[in-house]
Amino acid sequence: MTETTAMTETTEATETTEVAEVTEATEAAETTVTDVSAGTSAVATPADLTIAEVRLTPILVSDPPLLNTQGVHQPYTPRLIVEVVTADGVTGVGETYGDTKYLELARPFAEQLPGRSVTDLNGLLTLAGRITVDSSRVEDSVDVGGLRGVQTADKLRLSVVSGFEVACLDAWGKAVGLPVHALLGGKVRDRVEYSAYLFYRWAGHPDGAGEPDDWDAAVDPAGVVAQAERFSRDYGFTSFKLKGGVYEPAEEIAAVRALAERFPGQPLRLDPNGAWSVETSLKVADELRDVLEYLEDPTSTTPNMAEVAGRAGVPLATNMCVTTFGEIREAFTRGAVQVVLSDHHYWGGLRNTRELAAICRAFGVGLSMHSNTHLGISLAAMTHVAATVPNLDYACDSHYPWQTEDVITDSAKARLTFTDGCLDVPDAPGLGVELDRERLAVLHRRWLDDDGTMRERDDAAAMRVADPDWVTPSVPRW
Repeated sequence: MTETTAMTETTEATETTEVAEVTEATEAAETTVTDVSAGTSAVATPADLTIAEVRLTPILVSDPPLLNTQGVHQPYTPRLIVEVVTADGVTGVGETYGDTKYLELARPFAEQLPGRSVTDLNGLLTLAGRITVDSSRVEDSVDVGGLRGVQTADKLRLSVVSGFEVACLDAWGKAVGLPVHALLGGKVRDRVEYSAYLFYRWAGHPDGAGEPDDWDAAVDPAGVVAQAERFSRDYGFTSFKLKGGVYEPAEEIAAVRALAERFPGQPLRLDPNGAWSVETSLKVADELRDVLEYLEDPTSTTPNMAEVAGRAGVPLATNMCVTTFGEIREAFTRGAVQVVLSDHHYWGGLRNTRELAAICRAFGVGLSMHSNTHLGISLAAMTHVAATVPNLDYACDSHYPWQTEDVITDSAKARLTFTDGCLDVPDAPGLGVELDRERLAVLHRRWLDDDGTMRERDDAAAMRVADPDWVTPSVPRW
């Protein structure tokens, strides 16, 4: 284990998967206790919220063969688990992307945190701005993992900050006995609705790679409908989103039509990740206008989205052309999007997500929530912030039902159980989740043992295992 006074990090140089135990203590906030007989008051010692240590643990978590326009998910995907430990021994946890480009920023960022308070959330973005981003990470680079348009230094920084902000909020909440939603101003709902996230997929990865699951292949409309039926039966979801951009538009139109026939009147969404031209987008909108709740990122770039929005007759949603505050003005003033899919991993944390929600409300733009491959820590964070947003207009996306591995305890997972398509908002201190250190060590060991193939998400490379001639399609694909 490599240690500095600033942080404890588990890296490829680590010889074991040991992750030091930290006793998680719940400390009360400063309270006054009155001794009636003596007529005096005693003030309890306030919690020491100073950050004493930061731990970074990169992991590889199993991922099923879900298809998208770039290719297919790899057998394993990298995530980074962030732990912030206070002077009183209270540990807060966060989660974000674990590719090398994020680790390169997370390490120097973590070194700046000891000695600061977990309540100093405004200072996190200032600190992040001091971190230099390797130009090779952003020049002419498209964000493949999140499919959120052109990669920039600020987008990388925001994704790193998000994991640390969540960890700080978790530690703060545990220390003072308050749930994260209370630290964000209080919840406005007790349950958060989620949508089934449907994918074209294979039954398994090529050559039996990865970890098996019990889902069937879905490569045609019948397979998509069968998948939706299971989501409905097992989790109670009543709205359905299909990841498109995989097959010819006519095939995906047929799949949505089949869903509409099987689930009449229930909200449906289609997301081809910007794979279509303006003309194709308009044709699909015309075919599905009567059944779609919204059409997500049918085409790439804000100008193209604006052209489609003006003629489509169906709301357009995005998690690609509006992923930073600087991208809002053009998209909103041009009427390019009617729904923004927020994502705290994109926007720099839970508080920035609330700021985004306020701007959407001011412009009359709807709000929902985007999802990428994630574990229970992020799902808990998503649920807490969603509970505090008054204008959460649509059910949120989540990959979580696809995940067969996690780093949280069974009791924490039990609290993140979908019922009627919803999650109950946790009221336990912090996020309401605890790390399972044995599971964390196993997934970190997988990361250590990897030859580097899986440490960077690359859906095109994963597709080339099945099709050596595969090349990432140019946009528009159709």
